[in-house]
Amino acid sequence: MNRAVFLDRDGVVNRLVYDRELMDYDSPVNASQFRIISGVPEAVKKLNDAGYKVIIVSNQPVIAKRKATLKDLDGINARMERELRRKRAFLDDIRYCYHHPDMGARPYRRKCRCRKPAPGLITGAMKEHGIAKKGSFLVGDNLTDILAGKRAGVETILITAMKCELCALMEKMGARPGHIVSDLGEAVRVILRGA
Repeated sequence: MNRAVFLDRDGVVNRLVYDRELMDYDSPVNASQFRIISGVPEAVKKLNDAGYKVIIVSNQPVIAKRKATLKDLDGINARMERELRRKRAFLDDIRYCYHHPDMGARPYRRKCRCRKPAPGLITGAMKEHGIAKKGSFLVGDNLTDILAGKRAGVETILITAMKCELCALMEKMGARPGHIVSDLGEAVRVILRGA
């Protein structure tokens, strides 16, 4: 069976975009807003070279909310893969959940099994790519990522600047990750050390 590293996209692979309307940071909605985080292509290449499948698993309710189209996401994917190829890195799969339980239009406005913290994006990829739980990882920047990874039965790594309030919330939600790191490069060092 294969081993994999499942990566959340926004905040792990690429920078978030400031939304003036919401006065908050959110996902890019087109390719021109997509900015890969420094060091990510090199980190992905190390995982490729070590034999891990690298798979994006990301909630993208921008579709349900009509902030972006599937064509917009295709453009983002093309730019992301181009940026990775420049360092001879690649993704084995990209899996998105377009749903939102409370917002947007049908068919995307619904409860589903793929929206993290549900594990559907991960378990679907595991089945399709013959991936073992043991030796596989989920790397995310949100507690919903960590919960999804735990529910799928893989090791979890949280990218965050630690805050005391977050520790209490992790305990309350049962979302304590296996490791806490500052960026994907550090996460890859943890993985390759044989976490």
